[in-house]
Amino acid sequence: MNEQQETISTMLDMTAGEMLKNARTTGRRKREISTIAKLLCIKEEFLTALEEGNYRVIPEDVYILGFARSYAVELGLDPDEVILKLKKELGLIKEKQEDDEEEPVSVVQKQPIKIDKEAILKWLKTSINYVKKHWIWFASGVAALLFIIILSLLIFGGKSEPVVDTNATETVEVVATVKEPDFRYPIHEKFDTKNRKESRVVLQAEKESWVKIEDARGNSVFSRVLIPGDVYYLPASDKLKATFGNVGAIDVWVDGQLLKKLGPANTRKTGISMAPDALKSVGFAD
Repeated sequence: MNEQQETISTMLDMTAGEMLKNARTTGRRKREISTIAKLLCIKEEFLTALEEGNYRVIPEDVYILGFARSYAVELGLDPDEVILKLKKELGLIKEKQEDDEEEPVSVVQKQPIKIDKEAILKWLKTSINYVKKHWIWFASGVAALLFIIILSLLIFGGKSEPVVDTNATETVEVVATVKEPDFRYPIHEKFDTKNRKESRVVLQAEKESWVKIEDARGNSVFSRVLIPGDVYYLPASDKLKATFGNVGAIDVWVDGQLLKKLGPANTRKTGISMAPDALKSVGFAD
């Protein structure tokens, strides 16, 4: 086993925190945790908690995952690999059990169908003899059936004009087509793309910022830390409200047009109506 293979094997055995700490303290670019904390605008105690696996220090899972992703990118690690390990440690996903026993498959052997020719021939002979003996009844039944069919055709066989309801109005389904924004920054990751076709309001992070979207009842629709380039498609609704941890770091697009900033950088703002018409009153960017 060469040095590279040993390194990969060691990384696989590490926890997410150990991977972060190892990347920061080994190699040519050894760095102080305080320096990285200032660069990422994340508290030093949160980065220390990530490295030590003391996740209770950080208030919510969304912050833990967001901080870990930013930290991993800064240290040159694969953020997806770190996040996957972290989700397993937090119990957000379960590993597949490889030793699951397969259910036994029952094999049903098809039995050949036996045809009793003698019984069939006997039944045919009995039926023919019965018809011969009572042919008058059968002939009368066929004649009565033909008479009923002809009478029905004479009574109901005429062509009827279709009835047109002049008061009925034609319903035309109108499908709104929402223009995809010309985002200002390279896209890092997209969220809730299921809303993409109908979403009139789209967000993109210029810098790192916590974003929370709530419905009219105060239920959380979306909550996470967006990092530069992240895109979020809001559901089609006029009753959504938003909270931004850094309102000046978020680009807001309405119907494919970029709005002016909703507030200054490094400012927390809550209770912002995300109704498209209300947002348009802010004005569009030049």
